[in-house]
Amino acid sequence: MDIAGYLASILIGISLGLIGGGGSILTVPVLVYLFHIDAVLATAYSLFIVGTTSVVGSFSYFKKGLVNFRTAVAFGIPSIIAVFLTRAFIVPAIPQEIFSIGSFIITKNIFLMLLFAVLMFFASYSMIKKCKGEDCLPSKTAPKRTSLVIIQGLFVGIVTGLIGAGGGFLIIPALVNLLHLDIKKAIGTSLVIIAVNSLFGFAVSATHLTVEWIFLLKILALAIIGVLIGSFISKKIDGKKLKPAFGWFVLSMGIYIMIKEIIVK
Repeated sequence: MDIAGYLASILIGISLGLIGGGGSILTVPVLVYLFHIDAVLATAYSLFIVGTTSVVGSFSYFKKGLVNFRTAVAFGIPSIIAVFLTRAFIVPAIPQEIFSIGSFIITKNIFLMLLFAVLMFFASYSMIKKCKGEDCLPSKTAPKRTSLVIIQGLFVGIVTGLIGAGGGFLIIPALVNLLHLDIKKAIGTSLVIIAVNSLFGFAVSATHLTVEWIFLLKILALAIIGVLIGSFISKKIDGKKLKPAFGWFVLSMGIYIMIKEIIVK
């Protein structure tokens, strides 16, 4: 399983470089299902891996002018606040056994993974559905939607803190659907937001966790190789094709996690 985990670590980076948010979706399942790491610890490791690879992946988008810093700040500040509160107070307060249905017990780990899957279902729908009429046109009223972006930033921060996902699968739909950003600019901006949120979240968590740095740095090195590959591939692909492909990818991973946690258990 370790070999499969290390190969999947490269895919984490490729997905980050190619579609901006897939890395966070892959990281937690890889750590939990292939390396058999506790889900809570996996969410912390995920924050470090995704955050650092996002820094690397954002460079190429920054050089091309595909990062909207105003939006990144609007998302970033409320997200950081939410990440801190979630990692410092909410996650430690969740009991190890939440409730039971017959012989099936909903543990803290199962709850976090199911939450992960449910959020992916909602995110995938917004990316797969086709826009119609004026929805396909760039918005001329984007600045008036700043309040919605701030609210989304708070929500993304909570999600990032809870499940260790950088939030790209929520950020990208928000940037595309609320602000009507081009998909590639949304990806570049998403990477910056993910980097800040994730690394801050890991810093909060690392104060009360025992981190296996050698293992973590191995995964990180492979993910960085992957993100460079993904960034290169993204130059060859039409941005319009990335949106639905990203949505179907998110949906398939959500279904897999739901089956794994409920049926296989």
